[in-house]
Amino acid sequence: MNKVIPNIAGVLLGLVFLAASIMFLFHLVPDQQFPEGSPNAHFMAAFGPTGYFTFIKIFELVGAILVMIPRLRNIGLLILGPIIVNIIANSAFIAGPQSFANPLLIVAIVCALFLLWRARAKFAGLLN
Repeated sequence: MNKVIPNIAGVLLGLVFLAASIMFLFHLVPDQQFPEGSPNAHFMAAFGPTGYFTFIKIFELVGAILVMIPRLRNIGLLILGPIIVNIIANSAFIAGPQSFANPLLIVAIVCALFLLWRARAKFAGLLN
C-alpha cells in the first residue's frame, strides 16, 4: 500500500501529459479559437507560429513517460515541473481564474505536489 498511491499518482500525472502531448503532436484536435483581442489570442499569436508549443509538447511527452516509471519518476518531475508552473501562470495571468476549474489541471497539480512531497528528501540536495 505504501507504493500503490504514488504509482497511481504517477500514472495519472503521466496520462494527463501523455494525452495532451499526443493530441497536439499528431494534430488529433482542431486548433482552439480565442476571441480576437483577448489575452489568449495574443499569447497564441505570439507563440503559435514559432514552434514553441511543439518544443514544449515533446518535453511533456518525455516527462509523462518518465513520471509513469517509478524508478525514473523524479527525473520526469524535474522535466514536468517547469511546464506545470507555466500552465499555472498561464491560467492565472492569461486565461483567467475560471481556467482553474479544469479537472485535468487540478489532477496534474495535486498529483505533482503529492509526488514532490513524497520525494522531498531526494530533492533536498537541489536546494542546498
